Amino acid sequence: MDKQTERVIERTWSKETIVQVELGIVQNMLGSRTEEAVEGSISFARFLSLSGLNNDNYPLFLKLLEVENHWVIDTMVGKKDPFLLLSAIQPNSYVAFTAFKLLTNWHPGGIYPVTLSIVLGILQATYASPKDGYKIFSVSINDVNNLGKHLNKELGQDDPNNRCILDILDRMGTLAGTSNNADKEQMARQANNIRTFYFDKRKKMEDVIPQVLLVKSDYVAKETAPKQLFVD
Repeated sequence: MDKQTERVIERTWSKETIVQVELGIVQNMLGSRTEEAVEGSISFARFLSLSGLNNDNYPLFLKLLEVENHWVIDTMVGKKDPFLLLSAIQPNSYVAFTAFKLLTNWHPGGIYPVTLSIVLGILQATYASPKDGYKIFSVSINDVNNLGKHLNKELGQDDPNNRCILDILDRMGTLAGTSNNADKEQMARQANNIRTFYFDKRKKMEDVIPQVLLVKSDYVAKETAPKQLFVD
């Protein structure tokens, strides 16, 4: 076979085309809509967990948080503290942006609590110093509302996720009166307002957070179970 014919054959399936097919398969797998896809996602999560978190692969850990399946998340977390899962990564605008994007996309009750814990851990680390955190990612009122909507009054402040959300809101609230930035001031006041409404049993959360954000969901109802689980 001559070289020209070989080149024509190679162009039938270029490297770029093959990569696109691979990405399509991975995206379908991470969608976790079928038993086979869930099992594939679990294997991928296990591979990532065993590989270890680092500055090169942490976006993949964040990507897995979009997989609304607790079997996948449990495999990724293993025996680690979910609040500290991504603590090895220096807070940056990408992780903060992704965390708020996920909180915005999820309905209250519509996400596995462990997944929520991972995201809250990211924000708790980012805003450990509120001033520095705000420089990393400028929180808006909308961001604060989408954080506060995940508070569950029925569980009380002893619930780990509630406690973490209240802590983050408290830190953001300390920014009130610290600058002439109107957006920052409004955000900080809203953070304090949400905390106040949470602790006051006479007040309802829909009176401080837009009701459309408080529409509840059930993560269990949306999950697809794997056909079989492999235990180490």
